[in-house]
Amino acid sequence: MILSNYERNLIMNLSKEIATQFYSSTEAIIKKIADFFGYPDNPGMPFRTQFSYFEQQRFDQLPMHDVRFPPEPVPDNIGEVIFGVLPKLDLIQKIFYESSTDGYYNFYIKDYKNLYFLPDWLSKIIQLQFHVCLDTSGLEAIREVVFISLLVYINLLNLRLAMYWFLSINPYTYPWLILVSLVDWTEEVFQGLVPVVGGINLTASFWFTIIGKWADSLNHLVFTMPFLPSEAQRGETIMNGEMVPILMFRFFPILWFKEGIPNDIREFWYSQRPDILEFMQKSYGQLNITLLPDSIINSQHLVDPNNSINVEEVTDITKNISTQVLSNANDALLPITEFNNYLIQLNDSFHHLVLPSLK
Repeated sequence: MILSNYERNLIMNLSKEIATQFYSSTEAIIKKIADFFGYPDNPGMPFRTQFSYFEQQRFDQLPMHDVRFPPEPVPDNIGEVIFGVLPKLDLIQKIFYESSTDGYYNFYIKDYKNLYFLPDWLSKIIQLQFHVCLDTSGLEAIREVVFISLLVYINLLNLRLAMYWFLSINPYTYPWLILVSLVDWTEEVFQGLVPVVGGINLTASFWFTIIGKWADSLNHLVFTMPFLPSEAQRGETIMNGEMVPILMFRFFPILWFKEGIPNDIREFWYSQRPDILEFMQKSYGQLNITLLPDSIINSQHLVDPNNSINVEEVTDITKNISTQVLSNANDALLPITEFNNYLIQLNDSFHHLVLPSLK
């Protein structure tokens, strides 16, 4: 079949139109997907460091927080003498201090290259939803449990690998089947991801590396409550006669300003640490932040329509409470006084009117 020039041009134009529509549709779909990920505000992965030259130079000079593994062979009890010294968490020390300018909840830590912090959003959820603010002992306990669990799992992996050398043990019989169920699933998951080199399956080595990295990173994790990790300020201090780079967390936590101070902390200030309450009133009273505990606010009716405290009304808390107690007492005695006056008047009327008529 021979096509005329007109038919050929018509088919070519139709093909170009279909291709143009296809490209336009594909472009629209890609833009829709990119908009979902923040395009054009999200430029994607940076191709160079976000630090300036001086920041990068400072970061390169930071030391590493090294943890000895295996631990030093210095047993603390009979169990460690017999079974050996178990690995322990070697945490980064937080140094707390109080200052007349910085406040009462300040601390600093040494700055290292391999520091880890919780994301701001996760730290915020922990503080607001789980009420973990000043006392982080619960988080410390969870970290300890996770660390011990990872070490136990590493030992289970070692035991599972050692079973390959004992041909007389059938791993698919009890109680060995429990160990196989706990360990072998990792090999099934990573077997398709980890390459085989020289006929040797490297899944176990790969999994050992991941678990060891997780366990080691727990040593470098720092909890910054009541501050957010992004509130850290770089600085330097003298330790053992040397200048040491540090990260400082000081002044007023941003979460206390945005979400309010937890009531239990305000109760503690009011009942046990009035010096902290006085400092907060002098330093941050102009910010309309609730500083008194809820019980005192409800009893004194010191909350304005915007739920903020009038600082001028709480300068002398004890005087206000005493005045209110005396006022309530006078209000309670008023009906009793009126009743007594009525009895006295009735007695006078009886003596002046009733008694003379009886005589």
